[in-house]
Amino acid sequence: MKYSRRELQTQKRECVFQQLFLGEFYGADEKLPHLALFLDDSDLLTELELDRIEEMPEEERALLKARCEAVLEKLPELDAQIGEVSEGWKTSRMSRVDLSILRLALYEMEFDDEVPLKVAINEAVELAKKYGGDDSPSFVNAILGKLALRLAPQPEGESNAR
Repeated sequence: MKYSRRELQTQKRECVFQQLFLGEFYGADEKLPHLALFLDDSDLLTELELDRIEEMPEEERALLKARCEAVLEKLPELDAQIGEVSEGWKTSRMSRVDLSILRLALYEMEFDDEVPLKVAINEAVELAKKYGGDDSPSFVNAILGKLALRLAPQPEGESNAR
């Protein structure tokens, strides 16, 4: 089956989210080994995941793995930024689904020049609708909106400070 560029991006984003979420059930030292096992061992994949990953070109799978590793490397920085804007919510108290979505979206917003801010936020809200609870989409949107204000370039003389 041939996928459009947008469908492929959505699939990759969803796979990265799933790996970040699953990584939450492992200790910090086990997250990267788990990721490598998942992407390299088809016995660990569900039928749906196997179909998705096997249909991806090899270079796309390599990019998927690299994206997961890059997000994992930035977790302390991402969590610090999320914690700064999530009034009344420590990252340790957030649902693992919401936190995984926020981490991925913030990574895209800050470090991926190919993903516009609005696209990262919209895709994160879509993931929250699909995988999160009833309040997840609005929670994710609110946190990412605050982060976007910090990251968006401002005209000269204006400030992002609130």
